[in-house]
Amino acid sequence: MHRGAVSVYEEKEMKSNNELRTMLRAIDRKSYPAYKSLAGAYQFGTYVLVIDHVQGDPFASPSSVHVEVAMRDTGFPPALTASDPGRIALQDHLTRLFAKEVEAYNFKARGSGKSGLISITRCGQEVLERSACQIVGGRLTVRFHVGFPAFGRTIDAGGLEKILFDFLPKCVNASFFYRNINQKRATEAVWLAEDQQALRELLRREHLTAFVADGAILPRKSGVSDLPMKESVPFASPDSMRRTFSLPHRGEITGMAVPEGITLIVGGGYHGKSTLLSALQMGVYNHIVGDGREFVITDDTAVKLRAEEGRFIRRMDISMFINDLPNRKDTRSFSTLDASGSTSQAAGVMEGLEADSRLFLIDEDTSATNFMVRDDLMQQVISREKEPITPFLERARDLYEKAGVSTILVAGSSGAFFYIADRVIQMDCYRPVDITGRVRAMCEKIRAPRIQAPGFTVPDFAWGYAAKKAAAAKQADAGQDGEGGRAQSRDGGRGDHRGGHDRGAKVKTFGQDSFSIDRENVELRYVEQLADSEQTQALAYLLRYALEHVIDGRRTVRQVVRVLSDTLRQKGWEPFCQSYVPCGLAKPREQEIFACLNRYRG
Repeated sequence: MHRGAVSVYEEKEMKSNNELRTMLRAIDRKSYPAYKSLAGAYQFGTYVLVIDHVQGDPFASPSSVHVEVAMRDTGFPPALTASDPGRIALQDHLTRLFAKEVEAYNFKARGSGKSGLISITRCGQEVLERSACQIVGGRLTVRFHVGFPAFGRTIDAGGLEKILFDFLPKCVNASFFYRNINQKRATEAVWLAEDQQALRELLRREHLTAFVADGAILPRKSGVSDLPMKESVPFASPDSMRRTFSLPHRGEITGMAVPEGITLIVGGGYHGKSTLLSALQMGVYNHIVGDGREFVITDDTAVKLRAEEGRFIRRMDISMFINDLPNRKDTRSFSTLDASGSTSQAAGVMEGLEADSRLFLIDEDTSATNFMVRDDLMQQVISREKEPITPFLERARDLYEKAGVSTILVAGSSGAFFYIADRVIQMDCYRPVDITGRVRAMCEKIRAPRIQAPGFTVPDFAWGYAAKKAAAAKQADAGQDGEGGRAQSRDGGRGDHRGGHDRGAKVKTFGQDSFSIDRENVELRYVEQLADSEQTQALAYLLRYALEHVIDGRRTVRQVVRVLSDTLRQKGWEPFCQSYVPCGLAKPREQEIFACLNRYRG
């Protein structure tokens, strides 16, 4: 055995590549299930090949395979993996290299069904931490799929031998050894990620919520392509908002710095308001070289809010926005199977607060009008005591000043938002203009609408209302001081949210928009900051694990998310998978984990 090829497999479990060749030839022309005998680890010189799972049929999902290489054998300088952002960027870069290499050999071994398929994750414009490629514990692990060849349902061992002994070694050597790759591009990817992280830290230190670099390309190629649009107007900061920062690798960079507080984006139709907001909402992720949005950086806790008619809400305190319903329904513990636009957006705000978001991103076009604002005439016609909704307009300042949550809002129809804005940016032919001074002068001449409402209180998510009520009842019955109820939570009042799944609950993902666990669907199509369907797949795995091991009727949603995040950070993907880690998982943010848990109806 080559000592440099570190593997999770013990040496006694390891077979040589010659043994694999012999085993292959022994099952040639046999029935397809005989392929299952190949599962295991095999030494291929500088790397280990592991066959994790063999498909049961040539028409079924392809087999899961991975390779392991000791990092000391790859030759990559330790500096490239010294920081977490750099390591993740290198993993992403190597995944893209390998995808390009295997494309040349895809389906070269022909046969029925998926015979000859060689595939790995197709990465998008964002840099995500994925199960496809990991650098952990001095080992590079790369997971991918192979369609084991067959004629009908008869094994084509020669075809698989060509893949494993000819195609695959060429792809591995061309992708995972520093001496064989374009070293400049690999270093550039790592340095970019480290600069992006440095800029994020500077923004937080300087009390800024976002930054858009001069020269950035914000428009995308089309509605179905996230590539930059050619011949777009490069972004140019207004002088009053331009800041210069010094980054460790790039040096000085200038751009528009958006301060904490309430920022309004206005302008005529098709002038770039929503394009800017879209770039900001995806600025929670790092982007690859050439994307155009490399230095569009947003506070990484930012949440895009919108109306989600029909969404599920379970025992959530939305009383900050909705109270005194005609049916006397308690909005401090509100539940519905079919939320309206206003109740869904109110729930979204509370979900963001629960997830410790420091920034809300809102587009008036995708918001519930009655949730956002009520004009003077409407307030005169329908008196306040007859209107259960306190609009966002009247809560935004308190959200910032008392809860520390800033807002960036695209407004196109209501001028009431001008009265609460700390900064107003007008998009004019895709160029931002700071019109704050002019707007304030105009507002002084016009009577201000009501922009603040009394009774602002952020719920105690550590000990939710439902649990408080249960603890109070227990105290009344038992004469206790109520402190024993602190182990309870919002989940404690939701007994039907306890996990009752057996290990091995079936997970099915429907693209980026939804998934199911044992036929219980979780709709995520309006969770707009999911960047990849692999994040949706990962959320399904995380939720299954939570149902089986974490949700117990005592932990709060926050505590459940914390357990999931800590487990993923400390132990990787393994605890969330059944027998092996598949290719096809991408790490979601904590904000999306909250969104997933709160939309599960099971």
